[in-house]
Amino acid sequence: MVGVAPIERTTSAMPERDRLHFLLLNIGHFLDHMFTLIFATVAALALSRDWGLSYSDLLKYAIPGFVAFGVFSYPAGWLADKWSREGMMVAFFIGIGIVAIVTGFARTPLELGIGLFVIGMFAAIYHPVGLAIVVAKWKNTGMRIAVNGVWGNFGVASAALITGYMIDNGGWRAAFIAPGVFAIIVGIAYAWLRRREIVSDSQRQSATATPAPVALAPHYKALLLRVAAIVFVTTAISSIIFQSTTFALPKIFDERLHGIGTILAVWLNAAGVPGRADVATVIGSLAFVVFAVASMAQLVVGSLLDRFGPRPVFMTLAAIQLVFFAAMPGVQNWAALAVALGFMLGAFGQIPINDYMIGRMAQGEARARIYAIRYVVSFTALAAALPLIAVVYERWGFDTLFQILALTAFAILIAVSLLPRQLPSPVAVST
Repeated sequence: MVGVAPIERTTSAMPERDRLHFLLLNIGHFLDHMFTLIFATVAALALSRDWGLSYSDLLKYAIPGFVAFGVFSYPAGWLADKWSREGMMVAFFIGIGIVAIVTGFARTPLELGIGLFVIGMFAAIYHPVGLAIVVAKWKNTGMRIAVNGVWGNFGVASAALITGYMIDNGGWRAAFIAPGVFAIIVGIAYAWLRRREIVSDSQRQSATATPAPVALAPHYKALLLRVAAIVFVTTAISSIIFQSTTFALPKIFDERLHGIGTILAVWLNAAGVPGRADVATVIGSLAFVVFAVASMAQLVVGSLLDRFGPRPVFMTLAAIQLVFFAAMPGVQNWAALAVALGFMLGAFGQIPINDYMIGRMAQGEARARIYAIRYVVSFTALAAALPLIAVVYERWGFDTLFQILALTAFAILIAVSLLPRQLPSPVAVST
């Protein structure tokens, strides 16, 4: 998370421009998560057949991309501070669009892996830069972050839906190329809308004064360290759960809902739905429904955090995940769909909690640095989930993966139980 510029006051003369800016930032969050998960559906539903590679063999080519998604977050934020946040957003849109198009022409797994790595580099820009703009620009930050977060969640949800449809109606290459073209168009629109700010950004940011550090009371420092340890531990574990479920769900549904997918595909084609509805489209659509419904949990959790604090909310969500992960082994068809919705509600619901605690406990410039480190930890843990999925799936199957995820949810439950019942506001040492 980069340092924030002074809040811009939206004038009555430019409300439409302000709304358009926020819309484009939200689209950016949508695209960011969608691009990182295109390959999950492509590998599950197309490449294992077209290239004759197993699902676990294909996953290793996605790992470098998710590593890049994590480790390049901090450099992206640093460069935005030194140059221009708005300019970095243009680089995000156009860069990720161009690389996605090139990736769509990959001829070998190695070329595809290189493309996914560069996609991860550009995807790393959004969270430290785009979210910093959202926090700095508008006064009603809480609701803006919630809305922006839902757009990102729908990017996760739509990856399977859009990719599945593209596979059925244009091939897996179109699943990269079409969104890439759209991202470039959005980038051009963003550059035009924010052209003046891009020119003046570096001067304005360099002129921003750095506030003097605040000395904190000793008891608050100890509490801060305790909460920070819990935040970063649960961030890493939650990210592994989130990546394991969102990345593997299309493949899980392909195995456990294939009969339902075949029946629904026949029904949709008989009903005259535009385009050719095949199993990939149906499986992608079912994954989209689960992701979309579960993503709305973030808004509910946001309101509960203000009422009850993070400890009871976090513990409830961890318990939900534990129960549904433990219930998933051996489940098929509609029951599998219902159980998957249950653990995805927990996975999506956890997203805003650690950010909420960081915002409450960290102050000023420390908050910006901690947010940046949080994204590096989170996205690096995302990459660690892929070898886990590949090894467990190849040797034991998804039932064992769900048992492991149930144990990780239990670990989160234990860690969160150590949180204080209420997070205090920072207490400065009187001088």
